[in-house]
Amino acid sequence: MNALSTLFYISMAAWFLTEFLYKNMLKSGKEDQKNKDKSTLNILWMAIPFSIVSAIFMSYNFHFPMADGVWILYLGELFILVGIIVRYIIIRSLGKYFTVDVTIRQDHKIKKEGFYKYLRHPSYAFSLLTSFGLGLYLNNWLSLVFAFVPPFLAFAYRIKIEEQALIEEFGYEYIEYSKGTKKLIPFIY
Repeated sequence: MNALSTLFYISMAAWFLTEFLYKNMLKSGKEDQKNKDKSTLNILWMAIPFSIVSAIFMSYNFHFPMADGVWILYLGELFILVGIIVRYIIIRSLGKYFTVDVTIRQDHKIKKEGFYKYLRHPSYAFSLLTSFGLGLYLNNWLSLVFAFVPPFLAFAYRIKIEEQALIEEFGYEYIEYSKGTKKLIPFIY
């Protein structure tokens, strides 16, 4: 096993471990507004593992390479690492307002600085960057589709639910904030 493969396996383990810890440590509390999530957390926890397993399965069973050479493996691994690390930074920057289930905290405020100046959902964007990186690392068109599309669809649904909750809570303030920011990709979407 070469160094890149070792780094890939370590980063995949880190990805799983961090997401597992987020899921178990960053849930809403008793005093938070409940019943906002509409099963989006469960959908994500089905979509993401399904996408990872499917992408790896496709890479082993179907040969549809995207590029020649190892550069695509390095690019994929870079995206995986950046996605994991920056998502962690974003979650830390939200502090107590970050929960894995869609929740409005008692003293909730809309964060509008840092990554949130450009994106309304940067932690989802960087989670998707990790998924995209997996598809690139596997260097297979089918793997890329399976690595990226299921989590994208799950996050798109979650964003819809989350933004409904934020508009209910903050009204005009959130609507105005959303007019000046994109959902997942700066300046594009």
